[in-house]
Amino acid sequence: MVVHMSQLPSPVFSPSLENLEKNGIRHAFFTRQGGVSRGIYESLNLGRGSDDDKENIDKNRDIVAAYMGVKPDNLINLYQIHSPHALIVNEPIIGERPRSDALVTNKAGLALGILTADCGPVLFADAKARVIGAAHAGWRGALAGVIENTVAAMETLGAKRNNIVATLGPCIGPKHYEVGKEFYETFVEENKSYEKFFTKSGRFGHFFFNLWDFIQNRLDDAGVHGDCVNLCTYGDEKRFFSYRRKTHRNEPDYGRQISVITLAI
Repeated sequence: MVVHMSQLPSPVFSPSLENLEKNGIRHAFFTRQGGVSRGIYESLNLGRGSDDDKENIDKNRDIVAAYMGVKPDNLINLYQIHSPHALIVNEPIIGERPRSDALVTNKAGLALGILTADCGPVLFADAKARVIGAAHAGWRGALAGVIENTVAAMETLGAKRNNIVATLGPCIGPKHYEVGKEFYETFVEENKSYEKFFTKSGRFGHFFFNLWDFIQNRLDDAGVHGDCVNLCTYGDEKRFFSYRRKTHRNEPDYGRQISVITLAI
């Protein structure tokens, strides 16, 4: 396909995952920049659940697939439901997307994609075993175990957790993630030590939640080498879609950016 300069993606990268390109592992945390969508979806919107023109979404998928060096049908993503479920894939998914929140494969030429607009996209790779994974880690999924289940699924394909590198991509940052008392209590009732991920806000009974540190803590506890790009989707409107920003502005809809990892053939 022919891609104009204005449609070229402008992704961000993880230095730790970039080091694995010599092993044939490619990744990209795509921003909203590039693509063909317009208006509130400008411009690299991959959200099939949005009200964006479906032709534009398909063209955007083609642009992402071309950037990653895979066929469009080999760019795989899920019907994400904020669950802890991880799915092993061996071939493209044609038709209805499975309801799950993580993908794992050891098949070259498949690109695993996670859609987000504030939740945490986590990309995983074991370069020695040539096993990759991608997880949609919002607070519900992360608390329920999606990170641990992704690692466990990778292990069934031969990965070893002490060889796995994982990076949390752009998601809502601690300065903009204000939550109420019930949210706070959900975490603290699960584990008293989770208090450390909250700081009091200026509003009574409200806190700021540090999703970045929480996910990195779960990665550490899972025994993998985890880091974070430390980019906030809410605060950086030029580069990222944000569900919470859309809600605060009472906008009718929002786009989703995609994070992708693949094994070269």
